[in-house]
Amino acid sequence: MDALLVESFERLLQGACSPAVVREAERSLDVAGLWSELQASGYLDLLVPGEGDAGLRDAFALWLAAGRHTLPVPLAQTMWARGLLGAQAPAGPIALAAQVQTRGGEVHCAGVPFGAVAQGLLLRTPDGAWCVPLAAAQVQRSGVHGSLQADIVLPSWPDGALPLPGDVDLQAAGALITATSMAGALERLLAMTLQYANDRTQFGKAIGKFQAVQQQLAVLAEQAFAARMAAELACADTGLHPQRLRAAVAKARAAEAAEKAVAIAHAVHGAIGVTAEFDLQLVTRRLQEWRGDHGSAAYWHAELGTALLAARGPTVPFLIDTLLPAAAAREGGSA
Repeated sequence: MDALLVESFERLLQGACSPAVVREAERSLDVAGLWSELQASGYLDLLVPGEGDAGLRDAFALWLAAGRHTLPVPLAQTMWARGLLGAQAPAGPIALAAQVQTRGGEVHCAGVPFGAVAQGLLLRTPDGAWCVPLAAAQVQRSGVHGSLQADIVLPSWPDGALPLPGDVDLQAAGALITATSMAGALERLLAMTLQYANDRTQFGKAIGKFQAVQQQLAVLAEQAFAARMAAELACADTGLHPQRLRAAVAKARAAEAAEKAVAIAHAVHGAIGVTAEFDLQLVTRRLQEWRGDHGSAAYWHAELGTALLAARGPTVPFLIDTLLPAAAAREGGSA
């Protein structure tokens, strides 16, 4: 994506999505002003057919920035939904259901990320994949402090439900979007922790000068960059549909990185890191929640292992042919 567009999007989020805005959204669920600014910017339509024929590769930098700013609305999910539906897509925020069950005519969606602020929902039923309006839905927040996750119940099948075109893997898309958001949040976590280590002094010098702290910061940086690399590889496609196993690697790697990085960040910050007034918890709470969204690391590791065993061949060719984008595999093979 053009660097000027990404820079413009960063400036938009810096002005529209301050930590104070995130806190207020978590408290009141009032995201109308923020959503209006995002809508007016035009970025939500990046993936709409005919608007430039952009794909996952083009959206990656924006989704990364959304995670870096802990954006309290489902921007990435809405962009992807609009890419699938085009002009038919509803106007408000669109979330993506992770777990769906039908019971006696009701549709139950458990633990929907951003479900508390969504107006539309992508979900899969036995009849296919749909985008449904939530005007008549029953929405129950998770109860976890600051969480925007919610259980959603549709008492009956809503009017205005739109079928999603083609064979859509909602779980892979949700995993990839979440992994990319986590990679952005991990970059923010690394920057905050480095800044604090350089500012906080003990025994007459910055704690970042102590070898034990430096070692932990190096591990944190390693985890953040590994998560970004996995997410970027999974977003390397020019189309809208992620390759499932690459999305699996991205989500599993991001979840592993978050577990280690959050522990290190809080250790370096000490007691101040868990206080509500300090911005660190805005990032670490979100990372901890995202670890389980659309499949945990253990879930995706099992799927990757099953695919490797089914391939019945050497591991390295499987990794190159299946988990690397075609262009990267060709470059690696010619090196």
